[in-house]
Amino acid sequence: MNIQSLNFDDIVRIPLKRMQYYREVFAKKQIVLHHTVSNDTVENIVHGWNSNIERVGAPFIIDRQGVLYQTFSSAHWAHHLGTQLPNNRELNQRSIAIELCSWGGLKERRGQFTNLYKTIIPNDEVIDYGIEKRGFRYFHKYTEAQLQTLQILLNYLCNKYNIPKTYNPMIWDYNLQAISGSPGIYSHRSYRMDKSDCHPQLELIKALNSL
Repeated sequence: MNIQSLNFDDIVRIPLKRMQYYREVFAKKQIVLHHTVSNDTVENIVHGWNSNIERVGAPFIIDRQGVLYQTFSSAHWAHHLGTQLPNNRELNQRSIAIELCSWGGLKERRGQFTNLYKTIIPNDEVIDYGIEKRGFRYFHKYTEAQLQTLQILLNYLCNKYNIPKTYNPMIWDYNLQAISGSPGIYSHRSYRMDKSDCHPQLELIKALNSL
């Protein structure tokens, strides 16, 4: 993908089934960063979304090689927040979800790091925050290629929908601006205390600061 702009020819399209998202158009005010808690097989992620009855999904997924996948138009929407807030539906309607392929929180035992399914993650892919954050001390790193593509995509979406690019350092925890629908870029954690995506990796923060 061109580092300067979004090249639509480079986007891999794996469409969600028609009934798995809503083809309703709402003004977009927010972008929400997630990670998949899965491996790098995007086809399996989309298959899982196509199998749920709650219409859970995201229009964009970025794999660990930085390849951008699209499942439906960013103008449309699906459920991705899952809050208990009275305005949950509106928050989903007016936000755009971006998923980064990552196992998220990891467990350490005898110098080895494992994901949710006990698969060993290479040490050079692990970030140690030194203290427990969101239930985990160790997390699966987002890759340089992912963050480069994310930065390009964020610039494109913010320009398209007139969403502010200013980095908000409070997005890594429950955030009143996020849940009230204030425009901006947030993480899933901004809306739910029980979520750990996304984690505040320094390179991710730098990417957000450089928009």
